[in-house]
Amino acid sequence: MLVDSTGRGVTDIRISVTKRCNFGCIYCHDEGLGPVARPRAPHAEEMSAAEVERLVRVAREFEIRSVKFTGGEPLVREDMEEVVGRTVRHLTDVSLTTNGSMLARRAEGLRNAGLKRVNVSIDSLDPAAFREIRHGALPPVLRGIETALNVGLTPVKLNMVVFRPTLPHIPEMIEFVRRNAGLRLQLIQFMPELVGQKDWSVDIDGVKRWLESRADRVLVREMHHRRIYQFGGAEVELVDPVYNREFCMNCHRIRVTHQGELKGCLNRNDDLVPTRGLDDRELRDAFRQVVALRVPYYGGYIRDYPARDAVRAPLISLERSGT
Repeated sequence: MLVDSTGRGVTDIRISVTKRCNFGCIYCHDEGLGPVARPRAPHAEEMSAAEVERLVRVAREFEIRSVKFTGGEPLVREDMEEVVGRTVRHLTDVSLTTNGSMLARRAEGLRNAGLKRVNVSIDSLDPAAFREIRHGALPPVLRGIETALNVGLTPVKLNMVVFRPTLPHIPEMIEFVRRNAGLRLQLIQFMPELVGQKDWSVDIDGVKRWLESRADRVLVREMHHRRIYQFGGAEVELVDPVYNREFCMNCHRIRVTHQGELKGCLNRNDDLVPTRGLDDRELRDAFRQVVALRVPYYGGYIRDYPARDAVRAPLISLERSGT
C-alpha cells in the first residue's frame, strides 16, 4: 500500500472520465453543456477505456481496493459500460456518481458490466427548485433512481449539496430516503474553495447539531471520520471538509483527471502528475510521486483558516429555514 508522509494509506481512487456535463449546477466550478440528446464518443482529451483500465491495473498493484467514476457527467460518454467492464477485471468494487438524467436507460447495462452502485446528485424534490439549482429536469432523475434500485445498484446514495438554497429541502429528502428502501442520503457541504467565495455557505456545524438532535444513532465512518446519522430506516451521511483538519487527516483517496493526471487532493491543482505516454514502470513511479506529494489540505497545505466549534455552533432549525 502507498502511504504518504502523514501516515495516510491510499485505499481508493476516483477517476474523472470527462469534464462535460448536460446540467449547469449553480455551485459547480465548471459549466454544463446544456441539453444532450444522447451520449457521445469520448473526446480526444479524455482517457480512453484502455487507458482507464491500465491505470486501474497498476492501482491494484498498490492495494487500492475501490474505484469511483465521476465527471462532469460520466454518462455523456457512450462507452461507460466498456469502461466499467474493463475496470472490474482488476477491481470489483466499482461505483459511479451521476446526475441521474441518463441513468434510467443505462442502469441495467452498467450493472451487467459490473457496476456495484451509484451516487445520484439531487438537491431538491421540488421540480422548480431543482431546475433553479441544477438547470435540469427532475423527472428523468427520479426515473433513474427508481431504475437503479430495481436493477440492484444499491445502496443508491443521493448526493445533496448543503447551502442556502437547499436547507429547507433537507427534511423532505430525509423522509424520502426513509420511505424508500435501498436509498441513503449524503449531505455534502458547499465548498466555496472551488467556486469562489459566494454568500451561500451555511454553518455546517449547526446542521450537524440539528441532525444529532433528531437522530436515533450517530456513527463515525473511517473515511474522513464522516458522521452517519440514523433516522429510523434512513441513513444520512455528512461530508463536511471545509476548515476540517480531521476530515483531511482521514482521507485515503487519490484522484485522476479526465486527461489522465494523478491528483492527490480535490482542492489542489498544483500537484498534478501526468501519466499519458508512460510505460508501466514510469506509471508506478507516478503513483508513488503523487502520494509522496500528499499533505492534508487543512492543517498541512492550508494552515491559517477559521476554527470550527461543533459544540458551540448555534442549532439551525431547518423546518423554519427559507434561506
